[in-house]
Amino acid sequence: MPSLSDAFRSHPVFLHQKHPDLTSLQELPDSYAWSSSSAATTDNSLQHQHHDATADHRVPVVDLDDPNASSFIGSACKSWGVFQIVNHGIPSALLRDIELAGKALFSLQPAHKLRAARSPDGVSGYGRARISSFFPKLMWSEGFTIVGSPLHHFRQLWPDDYTKYCDTVERYQEAMQKLAGKLMWLLMASLGISKEDLQWAGPRGDFNGASAALQLNSYPTCPDPERAMGLAAHTDSTLLTILHQNNISGLQVFREGTGWMTVPPITGALIVNIGDLFHILSNGLYQSVLHRAVVNRTQQRFSVAYLYGPPGNAKISPHAKLVGPSRPALYRPVTWNEYLGTKAKHFNEALSCVEVCAPKSGGLFDVSETHNSSVQVG
Repeated sequence: MPSLSDAFRSHPVFLHQKHPDLTSLQELPDSYAWSSSSAATTDNSLQHQHHDATADHRVPVVDLDDPNASSFIGSACKSWGVFQIVNHGIPSALLRDIELAGKALFSLQPAHKLRAARSPDGVSGYGRARISSFFPKLMWSEGFTIVGSPLHHFRQLWPDDYTKYCDTVERYQEAMQKLAGKLMWLLMASLGISKEDLQWAGPRGDFNGASAALQLNSYPTCPDPERAMGLAAHTDSTLLTILHQNNISGLQVFREGTGWMTVPPITGALIVNIGDLFHILSNGLYQSVLHRAVVNRTQQRFSVAYLYGPPGNAKISPHAKLVGPSRPALYRPVTWNEYLGTKAKHFNEALSCVEVCAPKSGGLFDVSETHNSSVQVG
């Protein structure tokens, strides 16, 4: 069975390999300056238009101890594609420890961080966001991706002190894996899907063999934040993503009819957003949410994203319970590894590349002829 690392290696996204020290720059270089015209060419024409979370509409907050949590999650996914969770069971000390580990990593000298640089065709290590190659301008951020054990890279960063950071990451990964499984069944319950209905969840329904990656992000203070972008607008390829952010605002989500909405930090809360694969599984009922990160002039922001997907060989398709005469399957079956290949080529158009029919006023129409049938996703 191909691993997540194999999937990324099979579909390299070649990025600029220079890594300037963003904290040392007093002016915004042209390569980081996003104009409204360049933003429009990347489906991001609303780059700096957004609504505060203090407005009437806010990203829903769900208490996982509430007996109606599944219903609330379902409503949030239909209308937003994202929600915050409290009483999730992740100890505050562990959230603090993973944040401290990220701060320790990103505070290293630039040359030191490059000891653990991600290879051009790799997935793990230090470097720019993989989506960078789809945009004409660079993003004011740096990241560190972990798939599996961080031991190799952490030995390069902290030869004498790597064990404590490895322990923190491993404890965080284990806790996130359990939480992701719990969230998956709350999501399934909201759609009327039981453990007996989902074979790739395993005989015990514990999603044994599920794939995941951990992404540490740093958004340094920026001398000209109105023209910079921390992370450009995108959807995740995942089933779901669980995000921990520190107490600095920066995450924004796009909601049809409203525009960009800031997701304010809530102490102890975690953010959950629907990814493309769950969008497919739900037959389009739960929307994969477009999101981005903006930066500010005075405060550095950190976040940790747990990117959760199915086992590498599991075919994800619209679930049979969500398909019927009035709503045929909108997407063809695809594995995460296959979908990552499509995402690597087509980015935010990837969903449309696996679409087989689409809603249309007065009925549905076949879209297979509108997509390039020669697209290779293996």
